[in-house]
Amino acid sequence: MSRSLDLPSLDRVDTLAQELALLQDKGKRRIAFLGSRHVPVVSMHLVELIARSLAQEGHSIITSGSQGVNAAVIRGVLDVDPSLLTVLLPQSLERQSFEIRDQLSHVLHLIEKADNDDLPLPIASSLCNQEIISRCDQLICFAFHDSETLLTSCHSAEEMGKVVSLMFFD
Repeated sequence: MSRSLDLPSLDRVDTLAQELALLQDKGKRRIAFLGSRHVPVVSMHLVELIARSLAQEGHSIITSGSQGVNAAVIRGVLDVDPSLLTVLLPQSLERQSFEIRDQLSHVLHLIEKADNDDLPLPIASSLCNQEIISRCDQLICFAFHDSETLLTSCHSAEEMGKVVSLMFFD
């Protein structure tokens, strides 16, 4: 009796091999975190713990500067080694909320995008996410199923060949 095997396409095999190699690689990576501003408290602690653990391993972390996931990542990495953290803002520091500005004052590598101040925040955030993704080896994203901007960013990262870990709050 003969049976056919549904083998994955060759390009998917290459992607899988690349992902497995990256996961086994003990070298330092550039890991991006993206996520929602509206996060359950327990999840915020989990995000902070993951960011702290990756920083303790010596990985470089890049994120944006906002409340929610980004704030948790910033807290976690600042507790370990501020030199491992880069924060890329979608707009200028002046356009950020007062709550996050104090935290951002402790960030050594802070990149502002004042040229985007005239853009609506969702568009500026999308551009910011794309730049963050272009600077990383791996993306970790925490989102809700209706988080269009974040889901689009994850899809874009996958198309660029980045390892993407997408976790949902709902």
